[in-house]
Amino acid sequence: MMQKERLTPGEVRRIALGAQGFADRVPETEVTRKHARRVLDRVGLLQIDSVNVVARAHLMPLFSRLGPYPTDLLERAQSRKPRMLFEYWAHEASLLPVETQPLLRWRMERAEAGEGIYKGLAHFGRTKRTFIESIYEEVAARGPLAASAFDGEKGSGGWWGWSDTKRALEWLFWAGRITTHSRRPSFERLYDLPERVLPPSVVDTPTPPVEDAQRGLMAIAARALGVATESDLRDYFRLSPADSKARLGELVEEGAVLPVEIKGWRNQAYLHRDAQMPRRIRRAALLAPFDPVVWERSRAERIFGFHYRIEIYTPAHKRTHGYYVLPFLLGERIVARVDLKADRAGRRLSVRAAHQETGAPQDTAEALAGELRRMATWLGLDDVDVTHKGDLAGKLGAALTSHDTAPERKFHRTRRRA
Repeated sequence: MMQKERLTPGEVRRIALGAQGFADRVPETEVTRKHARRVLDRVGLLQIDSVNVVARAHLMPLFSRLGPYPTDLLERAQSRKPRMLFEYWAHEASLLPVETQPLLRWRMERAEAGEGIYKGLAHFGRTKRTFIESIYEEVAARGPLAASAFDGEKGSGGWWGWSDTKRALEWLFWAGRITTHSRRPSFERLYDLPERVLPPSVVDTPTPPVEDAQRGLMAIAARALGVATESDLRDYFRLSPADSKARLGELVEEGAVLPVEIKGWRNQAYLHRDAQMPRRIRRAALLAPFDPVVWERSRAERIFGFHYRIEIYTPAHKRTHGYYVLPFLLGERIVARVDLKADRAGRRLSVRAAHQETGAPQDTAEALAGELRRMATWLGLDDVDVTHKGDLAGKLGAALTSHDTAPERKFHRTRRRA
């Protein structure tokens, strides 16, 4: 693109969405590994989250960018040869292209030394080294293994309730001495040795110097975001401020990113040298709460004027928009948000609340209805129902009803239960 020293808010939105793949065409054929790889090359990583109210968090960014696709595609990309993805702590727990693994070895080394890791787990690593080594030897001899495969291991629901076996496995995972082989349908990890999981070309790649690796991660973040502040870039792979600022200065010096001025932004912004500015974004997409477009909340406010908070841990009576709320992107703006739940037993996608943003266009309900229908189809659900909660619910229910053109698939609205 033609480089500019100043960018307008509209240009920033188009650059940011283009960098995330929303200017690309949706495949007209069945989505394949090739399409998934294109998205991964754009976004750099997929955040993992165990909440399955609609679909697992790492599955949804591909749906947002590619439309309906086989839901086992990422599982196959992670567990079958040629392996495309591996799991590690990046933004949070994340799926990443296997080629990124060498760039994260410095983090693994620091974790083994007790740095950049949960304090309780670091203490466990220092005081239980003999036990940890015994668990490592078990994985080496019998892997892939789940925590529940160990004698006396009952498993636990949250990390605060981990057994010593689970702590040992997680310490080894942080340190890079074991990795995720695959996951069971219950989402439980199966652990194995990296040399038995990762492609030989990755295992044999020399470990780069720390500065080079961090600079590589910052470059991935800059390309994925298009235009960003230092804190945006730092957050993508959760680098420390000191490391991020040093590597950013180096990227500026080599011309990989260019300082730019953006009206309304207090902090210095940086434009990736390969960033493109689409003439127009024409996409409609439901975004997961952990989608890179919105996962950094202050960035979402700066770019879209969209104030977003996840209210899963907020008491029900204090929630503003609902339990599991997905933003709705239409064109280059976020115009609505919906509280969704996949009712798998009832085979329907439930819209428990629907709210529109200030200035949402007249066709918001129609466009959102189309995306909800596509999501229901993707999830193998038969119906979409809408409660009366939210200022967009009435229009959305009417749009779903009036556009029900498939006899075998019903979309209707229901009254909110007391």
